[in-house]
Amino acid sequence: MFLGLLSGIGSGLLPQHLSVCRLALVCLTSPRWVSTYPALMMDHEPPSKRSRSAEEKRSVKDRDANRGGGGGPGLRGVSRPRDTSRPGKVLSEDFKSKHVARTMRDMSERKDAGKHTMSQSRGSKSDLRCVDEMLGTSSRDAVGEPPPPGTESPDLQAPMRGWESLLPRWWEGSPACATAMAPHRGGRALDLSVMSYNILSQELLRANGYLYTHCPPAALRWSHRLRNLLAELRHYDADVLCLQEVQEDHFENQIRPALHAQGYECVYKKRTGKKPDGCVVAFKTSRLCLLSSNPVEFFRPGDALLDRDNVGLVVLLRPAGAGVDDGDVLCVANTHLLYNPRRGDVKLAQLAILLAEIGRLARLPNGAAHPVLLCGDFNSTPWSPLVTFLLNGRLDYRHLPIGTVSGQEYGSRGQRLLESPIWSPALGINQRCQYESTCASVTPSHSCGAAAVEREISELTVQEVAQQAAAQQGFAQPTVADKALNSWRLEHGVPLRSCYTPCLPPDGRAAITTCHSRCAMMVDYILYTPCESLPGERGLQLLDRLLLVGQPELEEVNGLPNVRHSSDHLPLLAHFRWMVGERS
Repeated sequence: MFLGLLSGIGSGLLPQHLSVCRLALVCLTSPRWVSTYPALMMDHEPPSKRSRSAEEKRSVKDRDANRGGGGGPGLRGVSRPRDTSRPGKVLSEDFKSKHVARTMRDMSERKDAGKHTMSQSRGSKSDLRCVDEMLGTSSRDAVGEPPPPGTESPDLQAPMRGWESLLPRWWEGSPACATAMAPHRGGRALDLSVMSYNILSQELLRANGYLYTHCPPAALRWSHRLRNLLAELRHYDADVLCLQEVQEDHFENQIRPALHAQGYECVYKKRTGKKPDGCVVAFKTSRLCLLSSNPVEFFRPGDALLDRDNVGLVVLLRPAGAGVDDGDVLCVANTHLLYNPRRGDVKLAQLAILLAEIGRLARLPNGAAHPVLLCGDFNSTPWSPLVTFLLNGRLDYRHLPIGTVSGQEYGSRGQRLLESPIWSPALGINQRCQYESTCASVTPSHSCGAAAVEREISELTVQEVAQQAAAQQGFAQPTVADKALNSWRLEHGVPLRSCYTPCLPPDGRAAITTCHSRCAMMVDYILYTPCESLPGERGLQLLDRLLLVGQPELEEVNGLPNVRHSSDHLPLLAHFRWMVGERS
């Protein structure tokens, strides 16, 4: 009744009185009228008064910050140094906003000098508004879907602009490159650059937005991230790209065409099930050509252990212009293992499948082996049992808690231990990470009857057959051990070495490849077969690598992702020398 009376009175008022009536109506009907009133009155205040009010508020915040009362979300007085020797430790609250203003201001000065002025208050909302204006986007749709193909904004259709890293990364020569291999008689040295990069799927970014609250929302928009990622790939211009978390629609509509225009041929393997992303292996057609592509699926229907949708991709590449009978083949494998820190049994089973496929493909007809490049996000730290197994070729897992396999978390109390065998014999892969049946090592057109008859006549055990198969492959010979010990041991025969060390010079701080608002650690790798591991120096020689960074450097740029680095991972990049051609 009161509202009806007020409406009747309002009908007889002059237009200049309507704003006062609207204000009275809001105050009487809203439970939050006290806080609403000043906001409404701001529309009727002169600009000079609004400016003075904002300045007064900033001065109050500054005084509170100087007294130790906090200067915005995440700021808690003076930042303290943090022990980074243990990967995976939760980051401090200072990490989320300490350097936001500095990073935004630096970008504004470089790209749009004189057009945008960053606020001097660190971590304030004005910083985020400036970023929105600078990027031409709104925070409300910061992580929205990209427009359909052909309808991108003119800014996206324009040529890519230059990309400049905010991080202090430089090339470091390998100690072995001082004695670089010289071409053999009739051969040549083929120098290749290789990149491994988890580019952060937009779908996963949206699903895990709580990990990226430190980043301005506008910088998380796919149109901004795509521009940065493509410019970054173009900047490094690697001969071989191994990418993870590549969303299928983005790959088909945007990433593949952009890479094709730069001279790459791409091979893609989407994750199984309803997962929208997958792995990519791309290579410069001017340097290499594709011999075969072999997708690897870790999902096995009905297997309770292998019920995850992770995948791998193994391709065989030949030097461009090489003859069919030259025998120079490079085996490139790319994968993204399960993330779950407490399911080390699943990760080891997935890795065994990938190693078995690498072992099958990286074999020459004469019993020798091709060099191998194994790249990817293993979701395991450098000192973890899983990475140690990859580099040493052996893992004794008796009494090993499942949650310690990847090294992502500390503390194993209450966790169950790995069982023997880890995976079901029905998988067809033994504990030397090789296919048990020789049928798996031949093409489908070949008959396996002869191998089966020979096995029956000789009455060999499964382990003996696997041992003979390993000897024929030309990889490192497996160690013969006691049967009881062997049942708790994993082995593989692919000689691998890591391009990167887990510690950085000169102070030995932990190297980091992934970082967000919760943790920072090294989980990405480029592994390769050293030249001395294969007969005739058929392996690879590391020439140099793009150095990683530690947590202090990442804090200086507000972590990952940020306005310039659009993934929560850093790209790994290395140069190799591969001796190809005839050998004496």
